[in-house]
Parts: sequence; C-alpha cells; structure tokens
Amino acid sequence: MSEENFEQMLQEETPVSIHPGQIVEGRVIEVKPDEIVVNINYKSDGIVTASEYSNTPVDLTEAVKVDDAITAKVIKVNDGEGQVLLSVKKVKAEKAYDALEESFNNGSVVKGTVTQAMPGGLSVSVEECRVFIPASLVSDTYEKNLEKYVGQEVEFIITEFNPHKRRVIGNRKQLIISQKKEAAEALFSRIEVGQTVEGSVKNVTDFGAFIDLGGADGLLHISEMSWGRVENPKKIFKVGDMVKCFIKSIDGEKIALSLKFDDQNPWLTAEEKYAIGTVVTGRVARMTDFGAFIVLEPGIDALLHVSQISSEHVEKPSDVLKTGETITAKVVDFKGPEKKISLSIKALLKDLDAEEAAAEETEAEAESVASAGDEEAETIAVPEEVAEAVEEAPADAE
Repeated sequence: MSEENFEQMLQEETPVSIHPGQIVEGRVIEVKPDEIVVNINYKSDGIVTASEYSNTPVDLTEAVKVDDAITAKVIKVNDGEGQVLLSVKKVKAEKAYDALEESFNNGSVVKGTVTQAMPGGLSVSVEECRVFIPASLVSDTYEKNLEKYVGQEVEFIITEFNPHKRRVIGNRKQLIISQKKEAAEALFSRIEVGQTVEGSVKNVTDFGAFIDLGGADGLLHISEMSWGRVENPKKIFKVGDMVKCFIKSIDGEKIALSLKFDDQNPWLTAEEKYAIGTVVTGRVARMTDFGAFIVLEPGIDALLHVSQISSEHVEKPSDVLKTGETITAKVVDFKGPEKKISLSIKALLKDLDAEEAAAEETEAEAESVASAGDEEAETIAVPEEVAEAVEEAPADAE
C-alpha cells in the first residue's frame, strides 16, 4: 500500500471533532428503555437519554430501533463516563420554534397536544416546544374545568412570541370566535323561515331548549315543543339529543324554532272527531273557579264549565273534580276557528236519564202487554150451547 493511500485511509477513519452545541448525525446501534446509544463517528458513542429524547414520557424501545438515523445536538462531549451526551428534543425544539415564529408572523393555525392544566391556563406541546394558553384565552366562554383538555389536540394561533425568553403565548379564543363567525355567516346564508333543520341540544332550561345548528343556536321555546302542553322541557330533552324542527322566525341573529308542524296539527281533524253531540273522554288538566280544562288529546283542550259539571249545584270544580282525573262528557259546542270546545257532564247525565226512562217505559209496556195476554187466556168465553152440552153429558161418557 502506498503512503498516499494509507494516509487517505487514516483520514477517512479519523473521528470528527465535536463541541457542545454542535448538531451531529448518527445511527442507532443500541436501544434501551431509558437511553439510545448512537454512533456519531467519534471516538466515543453518543448517548440520548429518555429525558433528552422528548419532554413527554416515552419508552425508547417503542420509539426507535437499531439503524435508525438520528439528528441530535451535543450537550456534553464527556458525560463523566467518556460518552457524548446528546439531545434529540433540542433539535426538534429549535425547528419547532422556527415554525412557531413563522406562524406568529403570518397568523397561521398551530396544532399541539395539551400536556398540563394549571390554574392559570394550559401547557401545550408543539413538537418539543412549550406554548402557554392563558385560561382566559382557552375558549370564548368561561371554562371552569381545564383538566378536560389534558391529552387533547387543540388548535390555536400565536399572539406573542419572544425567542429570547422562549415565551410563546397561544390564543384559542380568537380562533374559536373567528371560526364561529364564519360558520354563522355560512348558516344564515342558507337558512330561511319554514325550512326544516336538524341540530343537537346544547342546553335545556325551564323555558326551552337551545339547539346547535352548526354556526348558531336556535331557541326551541317550551310553547313550540308540542301541540300539547309541556310542563318541563328537561323531561323531554337532554343535552346531545338530535332534534329535527323547522325555523319559525329569524330576527337578526336570533333563530326561533318549532316542532309544531302544520300537518300534525290536531285541529285539522277536530271538527269531525268532536262534533256537537259526541261523547268524549278526557283528562282534567287544570281548574279555575269558572270551570275545568279537559285534555281530549295533545293540543286539544275543552272547557267543562262549572255549571255543566253536575245536575246539582257545584260551587267550584275542585269540589268534585281532581287534576289528572278522567271524565266522560258530551260536546255541546264546537268553534273551530277559535279552537274552542265546550263539554257538559250535565247534558250527558240528562241524556242517560232520558234513555233510562225510555228503557223503563218500554219495559213497562212490554210487561203490561204480557200481563194482559195472561188475563185474556184465563177468562176465555165458552159458547152457551157448548156449556149446556157439557152439563147434560152422562157421567160415564168419558
């Protein structure tokens, strides 16, 4: 071998010189749960501990494998045991900081994973960078429980970036407001009064339910939940329920919803079902001093006036009726346009009395006819000549 070739070979095998802060390339030659051994073409191997691989707890045997290429930053040339201490997370962090700075400058959206919830806000990991989102900027509404965000991937924008102090502030509230505004504009551009829409129940109150329509909330008032009477919306809906309803009105940003579809209006067939003279059964819903309101079916109430409750004098309905009680009465008045139906137990009783009297009269007539027939059979007239013949007949004629 020539002297020139030998010198070239020595140069190729001579380890590179390194120093703290230097970025080096290497290849994994051994993996342990808590450290990686890396060949960096130096007289000593490089060591990457789990804490220098990531800020997030990790099992290195699951994260890397032998022969993987590694880019790392030199922390110490000699870690005390003759090995070079390397950091992978610092390289990732520097790249991430550059990306965060770019996002800060152009206002682009950043994604990160929430690693910790603190009293003042959220700590979010973007690659190996820490971004802090103050509690007041986590949402467009007050968030009492920040712990629910831990482990979630969230989107935000960077509103403060200080590379010298490594201070990066994220703002999720501004992004949410912007997104909701865009969604609301899109929603209002396509909806109109009378249109059927579907949404999820966002909140339920004593007076109604708020339905998320995907861009804005609509109010389904308690009076619009059914053709019948609704006592408590919370007994009908719960948060997360999907509801198909129609838009009753739009007033600026306010959307009024309804479940009272016209084709389901019970008054459409009421005139036939509750014609005057019809005997109906209903439930006592509520009472006043002048009468009781009877539910004949959901959406149709009828008035049973106090004077029509009984053939006898009734001072007030509650003296003889109870809420929830089922009664049978006769329809004595029907006013469709006004949605008014009047009932009478008194008239029904009168009809029943008349029917009973008629039945008794019929029965009496039938008994009278039968009795007359019996008497006629007992007093049949015998012709005189026949009677005389019977009397003159010899005793032994038999």
